[in-house]
Amino acid sequence: MEVSQSSTSLSSSQETENSGRNTQPLIPGLPDEIGELCLLHVPYPYQALVRSVSYSWNKAITDPGFALCKKSLSLSLPYLFVFSFHKPTARIQWQALDPRSGRWFVLPPMPCPKAVCPQAFACTSLPRQGKLFVLGGMRSDTETPMQSTIMYRASTNQWRLASPMLTPRSFFASGNVNGKIMAVGGTGANINETMTAVECYDPESDTWTTAAKLRMGLARYDSAVMGSKMYVTEGWTWPFMFSPRGGVYDINKDTWNLMSDGMKEGWTGISIVLEGKLFVISEHGDCPMKQYNPDDDTWRYVGGDKFPCEVMHRPFAVNGVEGKIYVVSSGLNVAIGRVYEEQNGGISAEWKVLTAPTAFKDLAPSSCQVVYA
Repeated sequence: MEVSQSSTSLSSSQETENSGRNTQPLIPGLPDEIGELCLLHVPYPYQALVRSVSYSWNKAITDPGFALCKKSLSLSLPYLFVFSFHKPTARIQWQALDPRSGRWFVLPPMPCPKAVCPQAFACTSLPRQGKLFVLGGMRSDTETPMQSTIMYRASTNQWRLASPMLTPRSFFASGNVNGKIMAVGGTGANINETMTAVECYDPESDTWTTAAKLRMGLARYDSAVMGSKMYVTEGWTWPFMFSPRGGVYDINKDTWNLMSDGMKEGWTGISIVLEGKLFVISEHGDCPMKQYNPDDDTWRYVGGDKFPCEVMHRPFAVNGVEGKIYVVSSGLNVAIGRVYEEQNGGISAEWKVLTAPTAFKDLAPSSCQVVYA
């Protein structure tokens, strides 16, 4: 009988505690509707951190409707996420830049082996969903490729392992095509041979499936996505002895076609797509920028400011959104280019540089992604 009374007392105590938690206001003295609006305006990355303040805050922020509400109110802002490595030690590190304030935030460590080759990973994102994806890579201690899929959610500031790729690979191309993640080519178990295998990842079902193979293996990879097509090319490389090869993948037809001659011949640097238009920042001379014209298969140079080569040194990583190009250089200096149309129909750009902290002087970028957080 005493045990029964003790059990009833404990149960009653837990119910009282849970009831108290459920009725606890988000912010004492304010209606919960106002409290939720206040939480919605907490900027990245602090929104994930303030979940520990109270049970009611954690419950509100982790509710699926909270993210939908933030999206519907257009409160998520673009942040630049940079995958970098320490040049002397090859130690990898992710950080995020708020381009409005110039502040940097270090991300939690990525769940992967310590001994890796930073350049062997492929990175892409679902920008509006606030998700980063890091694919494949290579262990530097054994020189073996990896098949992992690692996803980061800005809303929780956490990494998690997703379903692995079907084929281990390194030094390959990836991209977001209509919400599906593509992994194209690369190097497999034999580092001296290139792969033609292509895979497609569905983030909704967390599954990988095979896609049509490349027509040929490529020596190196740069890629861009426009609409339902992914463009993959070797690009020109020093000493410019061989014309680059390239292919175009149509996700609706699951087919590859050869890239047009004009497109691949003019693809002389790192690529960015802004509002459906393809740009390239050339990796020679003073790094001129040009735009591809699909109507006549030609490239034309972009006017305006010159790219700030005096403070931006290779290697580069690049991404773009909302009419702006973000270029990250050695030391993690960031050049932000605003692209605009002149009255005569020409395209021009103006650049400004955000100088990185001196603590970043030995870091080099491997990839950068613009993600809304």
